[in-house]
Amino acid sequence: MNNNTEPDKIIEIDLPTVAKSGMLLTILTLIGMLVVDGLIQQELSFTFSVRNVLYFIVGYVLLIILHELFHLLGFRMFGKVPWKSMIIGMNLKLGIAYATTDRLMTNRAIQKALLLPFWTTGLVPAMIGLITSNGIWLGLAAFLIGGAAGDFAMHKELKKLPDDWLVKDDPELPKLYLFKPDRNIQ
Repeated sequence: MNNNTEPDKIIEIDLPTVAKSGMLLTILTLIGMLVVDGLIQQELSFTFSVRNVLYFIVGYVLLIILHELFHLLGFRMFGKVPWKSMIIGMNLKLGIAYATTDRLMTNRAIQKALLLPFWTTGLVPAMIGLITSNGIWLGLAAFLIGGAAGDFAMHKELKKLPDDWLVKDDPELPKLYLFKPDRNIQ
């Protein structure tokens, strides 16, 4: 942070731990959706082709981009953050895509912004996959739901604090700075 005001609390997630929980969540979600799809369709079959693998890779990249764009949309809708104050990018060193802002938001607003991509890029593809019995959509949904593990970890920590606390996102690390609402923070 570039100001002299010390936060009342800092939330920082451990990326290796989140990566492990994300992988487990991906596997369990995929297994669960395949079981549900098998029960709905009364059969379960697998087909691998180069074309399907390419569809998956392209779909995965597009959904990751959409995931981050939905964070930005959440910042705008719930936190009233101006578009010009938002940043989207990728940290190759950490191996993560990110969406951030330099503006303060309420705890309640950032909680909503954290979960918006889960609903839109995780559950919507899952529903499409189950309705169409399409393994590519089911796989994409599982990967995007597992990929939201960092968002879930931050949301879990934010839920422990009052909704009106102010939150500032770290522009480079998976870290949030929290301030009591009665403080004058810029």
